[in-house]
Amino acid sequence: MIVHLVDGTYELFRHFYGLRRFSKGKDPPYGAVIGVLQTVLQMIEQGATHVGVATDHVIESFRNRLWPGYKTSEGVEPALLAQFHPLEEALMAMGVVVWPMIELEADDALASAARIASEDRRVEKVCIWTPDKDLAQCVHGDRVVQVDRRGKKIRNAQAVREKFGVEPVLIPDYLALVGDAADGYPGIGGIGSITAAQLLNRYGTIENFPPASLGERRELALLFKDLATLVTDSPLFRDVDELQWRGPTDAFASHTQRIAAPRLLERSLKAQTASLDRG
Repeated sequence: MIVHLVDGTYELFRHFYGLRRFSKGKDPPYGAVIGVLQTVLQMIEQGATHVGVATDHVIESFRNRLWPGYKTSEGVEPALLAQFHPLEEALMAMGVVVWPMIELEADDALASAARIASEDRRVEKVCIWTPDKDLAQCVHGDRVVQVDRRGKKIRNAQAVREKFGVEPVLIPDYLALVGDAADGYPGIGGIGSITAAQLLNRYGTIENFPPASLGERRELALLFKDLATLVTDSPLFRDVDELQWRGPTDAFASHTQRIAAPRLLERSLKAQTASLDRG
């Protein structure tokens, strides 16, 4: 059994801006939604049986209370924001498990789902579909891997070490030091990726750094580490069998009519028949 965990927020952004190349400034109201549905359905058509999608139901999370500069919905285009909730509803109607996050982020849902799934002995591999470097902290050997669809790369623990210079478990410490512009925190001034990796490989976690290495900036580094550390104990599901795709619900027909994508219903019903034939 292979469990596929999809970053719905990333996919929505990817399809929204991908369409911009062809839309001539007119954003289709459900264009990105259709793109994400097609992506997930294609995974199922290619044999994926257990799938979960995480989304940011709201962009803000508990991290905004920790750091005022943390990412918010400010600056996100209204045409894109308007497609988050329709995506969640359409995925659910298609029969896919969705985790719309409010207090936590989609990344936390992916981390928690990966942890729960990896504890099941029946699970051969967990694939986390996102290029977000935060999720590199969840990679474990060859069993929990990160899949970068655009870069066409599968990142196991060795690949994480090669890319960042540290073990997956040290990714929160690494990001705390170098910063993460996408999430809105700057890291520690004067410490780049090479220096960060050297410090972490020498001393381990930031908590173990000698006082002189960070000085007065130690507390700030620990705060950034809190921002970078993903939550893994959210009780999203109890059993991986809950993630098994069994076909679209009766409501999916109306959703495909609403977004003017009737072909998705045909494909999902055909995929359901194929999955039943496989056993």
